[in-house]
Amino acid sequence: MAVPEKNRKFNAPCNFLRLWSSLTQYSTAKYTCPCIIPGVGNVYYSINCKNRSRMKAGICLLLFFIPVAVLSQSKLPVIKASSNLASVRDGKVFQDKTWTITPAAKPDVFVALSKNVTFYTDQDSISFRMKPGVYHDFYVLLNGKDTAWTRIQAMPPYLDTLKAARKYNYSDKREIPAFTYQSPDDPRLKKIRADLQLDSIAGNGNDVSKMINLMQWVHNIIRHDGNSNNPAVKNALAIIDVCRKEDRGVNCRMMATVLNECYLAIGFKSRFVTCMPRPLKFDDCHVINMVYSDDLDRWVWMDPTFSAYVMDEKGELLGPKEVRERLINGQPLIVNPDANWNRKVSYTKENYLNSYMAKNLYRIECTANSEADTETYTSGKQVTYIELLPMNAVKQLPQKEEKVTSKGTTIKNYKTNSPDLFWAKPTR
Repeated sequence: MAVPEKNRKFNAPCNFLRLWSSLTQYSTAKYTCPCIIPGVGNVYYSINCKNRSRMKAGICLLLFFIPVAVLSQSKLPVIKASSNLASVRDGKVFQDKTWTITPAAKPDVFVALSKNVTFYTDQDSISFRMKPGVYHDFYVLLNGKDTAWTRIQAMPPYLDTLKAARKYNYSDKREIPAFTYQSPDDPRLKKIRADLQLDSIAGNGNDVSKMINLMQWVHNIIRHDGNSNNPAVKNALAIIDVCRKEDRGVNCRMMATVLNECYLAIGFKSRFVTCMPRPLKFDDCHVINMVYSDDLDRWVWMDPTFSAYVMDEKGELLGPKEVRERLINGQPLIVNPDANWNRKVSYTKENYLNSYMAKNLYRIECTANSEADTETYTSGKQVTYIELLPMNAVKQLPQKEEKVTSKGTTIKNYKTNSPDLFWAKPTR
């Protein structure tokens, strides 16, 4: 899921100790309280101090009213709440009690995907009409004492950035390792298949039916939590066990790891796919799966986090390559109607593909070897990553890098501009 950018700091209304010291001096001066009002900037309070006793007598009253004064001077809307859980209607999508009011965040940013947004507390509500490049700030007064500076901002035009990255170099012949897929006869995969009873879950249908059944099963047994810590052992059995024992969720990478090993165990060729935005440093990316369908003779997009797959106008399943191309070219894309986040929020083409995945399909990365325990780093192990870059990507070189982690695992990174090499059909 997308992590809101905390791109501005909002200090406490005033530093009271500093204010007390300043106000009790004999002078006539301009004292500046370190107040930053959202949408306004720095606000300075001019105080003429000529009489020490009179000033000290009014200090307590002044300090008492400062929070109210700051709110009123900011001229921002204030809504009330007694619960820290709020709901948001973003266009047609209603997110019931999925937003946590956080006074410590300054500001706390909700990124809107639609033109019309309404923010609901248990006592109040506020609505805005969104425009590109414009944000709306307001305060939530929680339990009559805690003030949460909240911002609603429009989703940046990620689709425009993606369209500018349409060009690849199909003639790029720089060497990258071949993609390989672990055999279902591997003892670790055989154990996963037996312990999780994957044949029963996959069912007796065609390969696409089995792929969807396994994806939805992972979605239903594991809760997504983008802020969770990854377990030390990163394989399907260990991740599922941690979630059950600790009653917690894991991030999209761990969910895709589980599904990838389930696909490999059942005999499908599969990769987990890291989808990243243009910046080299970012707060959010997304990890999905692509699994090869022999029936369709193509890679197929499967996303266990959102229980999502993508189709064209004929209802035919698409892979990441085709989804990216169709987003850029403005061609029809259909997301399955039951796509959702944690069975709480529905996901549509608009909020899932046009906004969220348009941001995260700029750079794409997979491991060269798809196998159990791929990212369980141990001493002496080697993990190789291959990244597909468009021609206008920020960092094209070096084409090959290598480093050793603190656990003694060697990490190799390769770059390519060739979609043909990156999306190659599995051969083994």
